[in-house]
Amino acid sequence: MSAFSASRIGAVMVKEFIQMRRDRLTFAMIVAIPIVQLVLFGYAINTDPKRLPTAAIVSDYGPAGRAIIAAMETSKYFEIVSRQPSETEAQALLARGDVSYVVTIPPGFERKFARGEKPQILIEADATDPAASAGGIAALPEIVRRAISSQAKGPLAPLAAPPPAIDVVIHRLYNPEGVTAYNIVPGLLGVILTMTTILITSLALTREVERGTMENLLAMPAKPYEIMTGKIVPYIGFGLAQVVIILAAGQILFNVPMMGSLWLLFAATLLFIAANVTLGYTISTLARTQMQAMQMTFFFFLPSILLSGFMFPFRGMPGWAQVIGEIIPLTHFLRVVRAVMLKGANAAEITPNLWPLAAFWLAVGALALFRYRRTLD
Repeated sequence: MSAFSASRIGAVMVKEFIQMRRDRLTFAMIVAIPIVQLVLFGYAINTDPKRLPTAAIVSDYGPAGRAIIAAMETSKYFEIVSRQPSETEAQALLARGDVSYVVTIPPGFERKFARGEKPQILIEADATDPAASAGGIAALPEIVRRAISSQAKGPLAPLAAPPPAIDVVIHRLYNPEGVTAYNIVPGLLGVILTMTTILITSLALTREVERGTMENLLAMPAKPYEIMTGKIVPYIGFGLAQVVIILAAGQILFNVPMMGSLWLLFAATLLFIAANVTLGYTISTLARTQMQAMQMTFFFFLPSILLSGFMFPFRGMPGWAQVIGEIIPLTHFLRVVRAVMLKGANAAEITPNLWPLAAFWLAVGALALFRYRRTLD
């Protein structure tokens, strides 16, 4: 036998191509993952979000105030979605994440402007994600300057010259120093739970099949939902242990604040973990091997980390990407954990992001029970 045979190498290569053709899931992953990455990074990712929702409290609606609001609306950064809310309502909008900015023009603004007394306007920004709010904060002073220049005519012409005739006061709420760790560490809680709980649980049934112990499981006088519950509950406990570790490390290493209720956060996290492990169980009913289960988990994890708002501002993505992101559990959990930890949100304020988690959990649970096989066929 010769030391090197091109024909033997060719035979092995042909065998591998035949195996790849038979393993349709692997072949689909080879084709789909590059396409998904190109689409997401090319179209969906935007680090400088525009048209962020803004509430405007205008107590003095004179010419200068109207010019400022009009300039904000015509800019790329602000979209006025709430006009004249009370201060309490505006703070609630910020706490729920319904708006990113609240702009306040106080009483007497027009009179002080006409007198050259340098009146103030206030912008309050949701700084839980510093990257999302930075663009609008940086642009507002120039927007105000241009708006005032259009009004500084005749006797008011000197107000158009430096220094600025209006003082823009900026309050970065919930993360005033713009500490990146305050945004990243709570987000990592959701990302780590998504990766580990889905992956480990997705191997549950496929491991039984590969090791030949599935027959014993099927021979048990247990109903499908009983088997599913018995499979996923231990992994829920595993996920809760991870939560304790991550929160403790975040406090010790990065001094991440806990402004809200720790028990409320644990309750919301329990729902999130339940949704993830149930999805992992559903994947295990679809996959034939542990490798396929890992591939399907990765295929779900990729859009989760890119479209949830963890790496890139959620509102900076196009509409179609936001629709997909709203389906992903991680999107809603990130809002919940950041609201509780950084804003001190209560149960009512996070409820709009809890019911999508519950709906996802019920949907994947129903699919898992439907897919569960009582036989090995």
